[in-house]
Amino acid sequence: MNRAPFFLLYLNVLAVATCGLIYELLAGTLASYVLGDSVTQFSLIIGIYLSALGIGAWLSRFIDEGLARSFIEVELGVALIGGASAPLLFLAFAYLSWFRVALFAIVLVIGTLVGLELPLLMRILKDHVDFRDLVSRVLSFDYLGALVASLLFPIFFVPRLGLVRTSLLFGIGNAAVGLWGTFLLRPLLAQRGLRALRARAWIVIGLLAIALFKADALTMLAEENTLPHPIVYAKSSPYQRIVITKGQGGFQLYLNGNLQFSSVDEYRYHEALVHPALLTARSPRRVLVLGGGDGLAVREILRHPSVESVTLVDLDPDMTALADRYPALAELNGHSLADPRVHVINQDAFLWVQESGDTFDAAIIDFPDPGTFSIGKLYTTRFFHLLQARLAPGGAVAVQCTSPLVAPKSYWCIIRTLEAAGFWVHPFQVTVPAFGIWGFALATPQPATAPTEIPASLAPQLRFLDRGALAGLFEFPTDLKRIETEINRLDNQALVRYYDAEWRKWD
Repeated sequence: MNRAPFFLLYLNVLAVATCGLIYELLAGTLASYVLGDSVTQFSLIIGIYLSALGIGAWLSRFIDEGLARSFIEVELGVALIGGASAPLLFLAFAYLSWFRVALFAIVLVIGTLVGLELPLLMRILKDHVDFRDLVSRVLSFDYLGALVASLLFPIFFVPRLGLVRTSLLFGIGNAAVGLWGTFLLRPLLAQRGLRALRARAWIVIGLLAIALFKADALTMLAEENTLPHPIVYAKSSPYQRIVITKGQGGFQLYLNGNLQFSSVDEYRYHEALVHPALLTARSPRRVLVLGGGDGLAVREILRHPSVESVTLVDLDPDMTALADRYPALAELNGHSLADPRVHVINQDAFLWVQESGDTFDAAIIDFPDPGTFSIGKLYTTRFFHLLQARLAPGGAVAVQCTSPLVAPKSYWCIIRTLEAAGFWVHPFQVTVPAFGIWGFALATPQPATAPTEIPASLAPQLRFLDRGALAGLFEFPTDLKRIETEINRLDNQALVRYYDAEWRKWD
């Protein structure tokens, strides 16, 4: 073998390392997507993967003959199992009760196969390259591959292709590397069976290519088995999976598999979220909405005649575009995002609040539940301090705070965190049939009383809130009474731990 094939083999190492880490990042992302608690899931996945690399390296000692063929066979195995891992795990979550077993088993198998590859390749090259150069070059390309994967995975592949397509595309790439190896290592391969080896490589490439072509159908198949109604719209944005289902009574919006609202009863949620804060602020002119890209909270805000401008800050432009252009949703939100008083900003709310110099008479916080650290940061003392600086004198804030019945520690942790940030807080709750009992917080920088009256001009426009219902929001029965919790800070994220532990019991 001359020096050119050696360099090509090092590029092979780069490809192997990149694909191996991509598969584990996919598994970790998918696990956090369906199971929550991203840090726990990722630490488990990476821990199992690294342990499996050691198992694979140890098993390599039992392969004495046919090193080149074994290397290519392992490469094809990684391609097939790794490439199919994301669609298989999506389907496993939809159809199997033992999803975690399937998840960890796939990670273990992929890690073991990847762990086999490097020792085999080093043994192939050891008679042709100085040992010192061999180790340094192979490990350098291995670590470089890990860097490539860690950069491209969150920046390009998942935002542009989604989890399933990324998995299948890298599987095809892995299989192509295996096919390439049959030519690169031809002097070391017995001619007998070489055609069959190449045929298997083409079969793996073909199977994964078919799956890539059917990627949307595979994802829809998994989602339709986990959601209670037929899917009428689905799209993977760079930030989340957006799905709309339709039942006999109306339609439902899901983000990353979590129900955001049902058109049948969303008015109870959004009237409770918006109007107590705007009535407390008294004739608000400028209103801020963080989250709420569906436009439903904005619809309620625009019912107040004093409102002159609404600034909606939502991370995902695909969500705000859907709220404006999807006919059923645009009709439900009253075409609120097309109102000339509404200004939509697609940016991370934490960064926007930190950088903006604008002030507002009221703020409506309609973030998703704090199931991950990236969302949990939006419920910390740091964020609430930043938010307080954006409020005009006499301003008021409303925050959705998850269920005080299902997740009492999570709910009261948000209340206590608001208080620790300097707010005066009135906790309140409402019953929404699609969700059950749901909790909110009404917060003000100075002491303020909760509203007790609905203005005559507003009352005819509301379907749920009246004087009695408004007063009932702030009454908590015995089983919803306050409990002591930690304060949620950036350096502890206690809220995410509470949320994961409490909601996991209801999965």
